[in-house]
Order: sequence, then C-alpha cells, then structure tokens
Amino acid sequence: MAACYHPEVTFRDAVFDLRGDEARLMWRMLCERGADLRVEFRDVSADDATGRAHWDAYYTFSVTGRRVHNSIDATFRFRDGKIAEHVDTFGFHRWARQALGPAGLLLGWTPFFRNVVRRNALKGLRAYAVKQAA
Repeated sequence: MAACYHPEVTFRDAVFDLRGDEARLMWRMLCERGADLRVEFRDVSADDATGRAHWDAYYTFSVTGRRVHNSIDATFRFRDGKIAEHVDTFGFHRWARQALGPAGLLLGWTPFFRNVVRRNALKGLRAYAVKQAA
C-alpha cells in the first residue's frame, strides 16, 4: 500500500486520520506487527479518478493477542496514478469486541472509548516512527 500512495496521501478510518509519511508508516507497522496477517479482497473496481474494494483482514491483535476478522470497505481517489485519498469503513464496535474483548463489547460503541483507542493507536504509530528512525 505504501508504494501505491501519492506523496500527499490522506488515509482515514475509524482509528486513524493520517497524511503522507504517517499513512505509509502505518502500513509498515501493521504488516510488521501482523505476523499472521492474511488479507482477502473482492469487488475491486476503479477508473482514472476513483476506486473501491472490499477486503477482509484476519490477524492477531498485537496488543491483546486476540484473533480479529475485520471486514472493510475501501474507497480511493487517485492523483498522478497514485492513491491520493484512502478511506476505510468498518464496524468499530465489531472490531473492538474482537480485538479488545469484554471492554470492547461493553464500551466499543461509545465515542469516549473510540477516542481512547485512537489516542493509543496514534501513540503507538509515533513510537514506531521513532524506533524506525533510530
């Protein structure tokens, strides 16, 4: 994914809202941490300006060791033959139940909980960036 991104890419999903190098770094981090990551995709379509796809990611969430099946709908906007905007949509509560267990089941639907997950994910990405720079 990182190689497909335009230098000024934006990426957004229920957890991240990233631009440029942060978006590319996120994919590197997720792939590195997802030793058992398996991705299946379907319903891929694109023209010169836009695209869409459905993908399913199967992995062990590194923070908790819990198995996750995340079902995602992606939309893309292209510029200069690269992905300039990437938006992934998935059920955050469903993901939280799988990845975080009882806490995700009970609180995964709340904006407060989602914001805690967002802050922790961004903190993890920034720590990963520092590690990569060293």
